Amino acid sequence: MTLIKHNATGRRKRSVARVAIIPGKGKITVNKVEIESYFPRETLRMIVRQPFQVAGVIGRYDVEASVIGGGLSGQAGALRHGIARALVTVDADLKTKLKKEGLLTRDPREVERKKYGQKGARKRFQFSKR
Repeated sequence: MTLIKHNATGRRKRSVARVAIIPGKGKITVNKVEIESYFPRETLRMIVRQPFQVAGVIGRYDVEASVIGGGLSGQAGALRHGIARALVTVDADLKTKLKKEGLLTRDPREVERKKYGQKGARKRFQFSKR
């Protein structure tokens, strides 16, 4: 019996996650490291597992993912997006559930760049009249 791999890509901020879902026992591996080691905060692990909870398929699929760019929060969001997209390739009926929860929508928010002559993206240096 050959295992069918379902691939998808997820993105958030500057992070890109390439996700492969295989029928299994619910093991999640990120960059060849267990999820507990890769994401130290429980909230980040909850974000990653959210698509499985919404779809009601906890413990049915193993995840192998490679994530690059950004920080841990962006990587967790990218991984969530990728897992949700991969679940849709497995079962198209899950699309309405995942879409309703907003898991299939790419979060378009990016950090605004710092402008010259200013302290930050929007903040100015202190103004002095005299």
